[in-house]
Amino acid sequence: MRKREVERFRRELEAQLADVVGQEERAVQELVNVLGEELPDPSDRATAEEQRAKTLKLADRERRLEDKIRAALARLDAGTFGRCVSCGAAIPGERLRARPVTDLCVACKAEAEVRERQPSAPRV
Repeated sequence: MRKREVERFRRELEAQLADVVGQEERAVQELVNVLGEELPDPSDRATAEEQRAKTLKLADRERRLEDKIRAALARLDAGTFGRCVSCGAAIPGERLRARPVTDLCVACKAEAEVRERQPSAPRV
């Protein structure tokens, strides 16, 4: 991968990271605000609880994305960005441009998705 491409991906990933961290901070502030409210009406409490659950779910997704972005930046530093971590094949530029945090080629990702969909064997 050319130095110019590496720098472009680095800038894009760093911008995504800044955005994700900002969203996480807003989610924490929203939770703090909601937790501080006393709601005597059961319907209001239920609505607030549902909002808290959604905020927590989004915050968890953002945290996982942050981890993926940091891992991609580490791969850039190590010189392994753009290589499949499973088989070592080059990941096509189109795939990297569409999802720069990807660490699997299309074939390995398809294989992983098939394994994820298969039910696990019952434990005895």
